[in-house]
Amino acid sequence: MQRMANSIVAKIQPIAAHVRKCLDRHRTGVVVGGVSTSTSVPPLFVAFQGPQGSGKTFLTSHLSKVLSAAPHNLSVAVLSIDDLYLPHDELVRVAQTHPNNLLLSGRGQPGTHDVPLGTKLLQELKAINSSSSLGSSDNAGESRGIRLPFFDKSLYSGQGDRVPNAGSIVRPPLDVVLFEGWCVGFCSSDPAGIKCRFSQRIPDLEGILDLQTSFKEEDILQINENLWEYVAWWEFFDVFVQVGSTWVKPPDATPYSLIYKWRLQQEHNMRASNGGKGMTDEQVKTFVDRYIPGYVFFSDGIEHGYVDPVSGTRRLPPWLGSGLKISIDEERNLVSVDEF
Repeated sequence: MQRMANSIVAKIQPIAAHVRKCLDRHRTGVVVGGVSTSTSVPPLFVAFQGPQGSGKTFLTSHLSKVLSAAPHNLSVAVLSIDDLYLPHDELVRVAQTHPNNLLLSGRGQPGTHDVPLGTKLLQELKAINSSSSLGSSDNAGESRGIRLPFFDKSLYSGQGDRVPNAGSIVRPPLDVVLFEGWCVGFCSSDPAGIKCRFSQRIPDLEGILDLQTSFKEEDILQINENLWEYVAWWEFFDVFVQVGSTWVKPPDATPYSLIYKWRLQQEHNMRASNGGKGMTDEQVKTFVDRYIPGYVFFSDGIEHGYVDPVSGTRRLPPWLGSGLKISIDEERNLVSVDEF
């Protein structure tokens, strides 16, 4: 237990220090009405990305507690990309519209989120400290509060659904927004590049997943097309925190095989605490299989952005210069901390 606590502290401390440094710089650089104060500037938007089972949700929760306590005493909102999934009936419609695309057979991939809702929510959070902000139109009587969405993954036999008026309410002044998710920062790639990479052998996946037999090239290209909508989200973020070394392709960093191991451990722990409810080991593997193409084809966008299809110029991510890489080993212990 003490070893786990030490591991958490080792990872949280550099992240908290980085966010605090970026927040101070953010406040200094933003002037509203000729005055720069912590209650008049927009909150600092921090993106938090990591693969399944890497502990990103756990770390984000602890980071929020650390930033909310002394000596920081900040007001923090935490939002997961999972809570922005489409309602159940629309997820069913997406699957029926793409019956032969395994990647869209359930929630998870770009194309299964409510992008307009997410954009509206991020806009409201950015303006929450403004004296003219009235909060969401769906929050009647909540006095400038913004209710975050909540997606219950247990509904419809695990398919999940959005639950109305179940999320927490965020009120001003707000200092930091933490937004976490497995594909946060992923960007569309050149289709020709995707076709080339799809045909290549990936040594780290041998014996685990054969991309060419598990998925079709057009499946990957559909997700690539869907990702264009998400650029509107990424433009909000000032800071980026990445856990798990997925910014470098294996075997030079964290191998894909560890994602399977971490997610399986996560499922075993859950089943041990709830009387055995959850996925079988084979179901966990199938679950993770659907996410691997995202890391292979789209995670480069976190550092390299994307090429604008209209102008042909590369658009770099807004968080470059304020990024933090938290590298962890097989047991999720801290290995290194690097800025980018």
